[in-house]
This record gives sequence, structure tokens and C-alpha cells, in this order.
Amino acid sequence: MSYFRDNIDSLSPYVPGEQPGADEKVIKLNTNENPYPPSPAAMEVVRRLAGDLLRRYPNPCAREFRAAAAHVLGFDEPWILPGNGSDELLTMLMRSTAGVGRPAAYPVPTYVLYRTLAEIQEAETIEVPFDEEYNLPAGELAEAGAALTLVASPNSPSGTLAPNDQLADLANHLSGILVIDEAYVDFADSSALDLARSCDNVVVLRTLSKGYSLAGLRLGFAVANPALLEGLSKVKDSYNVDAVAAAAGAAAIRDRAHFRANIDRVKASRNKLSADLLAMGFQVWPSQANFLLARPPGGDAQRLYEDLKGRGILVRYFKQPRLDDKLRITVGHDQDNAALIAALGKML
Repeated sequence: MSYFRDNIDSLSPYVPGEQPGADEKVIKLNTNENPYPPSPAAMEVVRRLAGDLLRRYPNPCAREFRAAAAHVLGFDEPWILPGNGSDELLTMLMRSTAGVGRPAAYPVPTYVLYRTLAEIQEAETIEVPFDEEYNLPAGELAEAGAALTLVASPNSPSGTLAPNDQLADLANHLSGILVIDEAYVDFADSSALDLARSCDNVVVLRTLSKGYSLAGLRLGFAVANPALLEGLSKVKDSYNVDAVAAAAGAAAIRDRAHFRANIDRVKASRNKLSADLLAMGFQVWPSQANFLLARPPGGDAQRLYEDLKGRGILVRYFKQPRLDDKLRITVGHDQDNAALIAALGKML
């Protein structure tokens, strides 16, 4: 006997990347964390936390963080909705828009959580294939007529960026909501943020996990027309962002100098790592994120993944069609990237 709905019994849950224990010594290049520390201003906020901040319930809209994010991005506060990571905002979007007879559409391969969240809602998923260069299949997505269309830009696992003119055209041809998931946009050359202002059916998602080195804090936010966010807020938890995350996140997003310095370092390391992999015969897709999608010579990605793991180096391997001959490699410190290249050189 099962206590769960049929679709939950048959659900394949999303499986995050491996997280080693604190005492395990590994080079961790598998879950796209930023290799550099968070803003000193954010760390100081955490060190100076007052007891009352923990004793009381937090502001239900994470007002301190919302005000900081709005100021930095040039929006009024009602255009910002904070969440417990951008994953929670994806859950809220799926919960409020998708279901039986209300499909979700997205290009593939992409973030597998989209499929999982749709299946929880018993919503049909319309998966439109990317071509080999990961160009956005905007026409096919528009024709799908989904209640919710999701585009990760930069996309994971490819790191490729969708052009803003194509995203705008897609939004204008949809009757439902277009979500532009910009989890990795801090490392990109451009953003689709202005589309949230000009298109009333566009939601842009951001996170502090990547560019701000705060993956452990779980803080993200949506940017969209206030009327759209008002509907989305109906399905959020009462106090979905804790007081610590709101306070530290506000300090982090205000510290623009620290943010830009870290982004520049990651970009420089990304370019060096890409060049090194290309020199070894890998095919590497042009990334606008803090990771690279790379196909090894011969395509024996699973063997390399397992051999690297045996040497204490974690990268991401997806055993699924169109990805099972590739590795997704997080850009780490230069010394970690060099250790990866040295290990690959021996294995190849």
C-alpha cells in the first residue's frame, strides 16, 4: 500500500550533485559553487547577528533584502519577490500556473528540476530539443502554447546565452508566462532583465548562490510586473526567507566592488580552463556561466568522471541522452583547474 499520489510514486526525484563531507579532501568542480569567499560585509552581518533577529519571525517579504535588490537593479520594491533560493521560486511558479491541461515547456537538455516540478503538479511537459549549438528553439516553444515556458539563460549544462531579441519575440508570442532563469547571468555579457519591465508576462529569476558565493544561504529572487508577482505570492510560504539570509543577502548585493572582482576572476579562469581543454582535444561549448560543457576526445565521459572521482576530483556527469558523452566542469580556483588538467593529461 502507498500513502502517496500515483504521480508521486512514479516520480523520479531530482538528484543534486555530490556533496562530500566537511572532512573529505576533494577538488570540488561539480555543483557550480563560486570558488571565492562571500562579501566581507555579508560575513560581518552574520557575525554580529542579534538574538532578537533569530527569536522573532522574519519580515514575510524579506523587506531588507528586497529593498537592497531593488535599489541595486533600479526597480521599485514591488517588482522584487525574494525566495528560498531560485528553486523555491520555480516551485511557486509551477504550483501557481501548471497542472492538468496546463503544460510546461522548455528546451532540452536543461535544468532537470523543471521536469520534476511539472510532474509533481501532474502537468504535461513539452520538451523542445536544442540543436547541437544550443540555439534557442523559440519558434517551437511559442507553438507549444504552454501555460509556463522556462528558458535557462545561460543554460545549464551548456552555459550558452539566449539572445534578448529572441526572448522578447518568444514572450510576445506566448499566451502564458515566460520564465527566464538567470541563475548564472552574473558571469554573462548581457542580461534579459529589461524584458521583465517591458513584457508583463516575463519573470526573470536571479540567485545569490553563484555570483555572490552564498549557495549555503539559499536566497534568490524574482523580478516581474507587480501584478504578476501578486498572484505568485499567493502560493509562497508565510516566511519563506529567513532573517539571516535577508540581512546577509542585503549586505552582499550592495557590495558591488567585491562582487565585480570575484566575477572578473572567475571569467579569467573560465577562459584559461576552456583554452586548456581545447588544447587537449576536448570540444568545449562557449560558456557565459561559471562552468564549461566539454566533450572529451572519443566521448568516453563516464570513464573520465569515474577516474577523476577516484583521484579526488569531482565533476558532473549526466547519464542521459545527448549528455552522456560530456562532462560539466565548474570553474574553480586556478590551482584546482590546473590539478584537473594535469589529471586529465595523465588519463588521456
